[in-house]
Amino acid sequence: MEDFKKLRDLMVDAQLIPRGIKDERVLSAMRKVPRHIFVDDYMQHNAYADMALPIGDEQTISQPYMVAIMTELLELKGNEKVLEIGTGSGYQAAILGELSREVFTIERKALLAKKAEERFQALGYINIYAITGDGTLGLPEKSPFDRILITAGSPKIPEPLIEQLADGGIIIAPVGIRFSQQLLIVRKSKEGVSEQTHVPCVFVPLIGKHGWPEDEDS
Repeated sequence: MEDFKKLRDLMVDAQLIPRGIKDERVLSAMRKVPRHIFVDDYMQHNAYADMALPIGDEQTISQPYMVAIMTELLELKGNEKVLEIGTGSGYQAAILGELSREVFTIERKALLAKKAEERFQALGYINIYAITGDGTLGLPEKSPFDRILITAGSPKIPEPLIEQLADGGIIIAPVGIRFSQQLLIVRKSKEGVSEQTHVPCVFVPLIGKHGWPEDEDS
């Protein structure tokens, strides 16, 4: 039987710390959240490997390092209201749930959203709310958000998400072409919006009204 706690510690010590992840709260959350719960049983032995994994419906659970760096860039202190676009397996939302006050996560594929919600309940998360819908529209009725994380590649930051970001807030998103993006750090203040590029990455496309058109989803 796999020693998943040992594998989580090895993931953090071998994959995250050597690559420069320094936020102790992020490292602690990555050591705690059982990533293997968020993949199918037959893939659990690879749950802590340095790679993205398929979760069905042509979606993936991101590489642990990418989860860690996107989370670290959000600069979470513990009292934030966070919006996540692209629930997927729910693993990233669980990490966010460890580090913030409440998390609203939107997934357009109903089956994935249902599975993720079941995992949140099984693990006892009462501060994560799963919603099925078009994430590019955001969640205006719950805005403003202190932080927004987009976990799918977009041609640009959807305008509704910028509108729903609080002053002083941060958006982290992979932005670029369909098969190649860079992480973008967006900060909003009373003076306006600033953008800064970070590491290159590859995510599945963000489909929706303010993302890639659905007829290109393949």
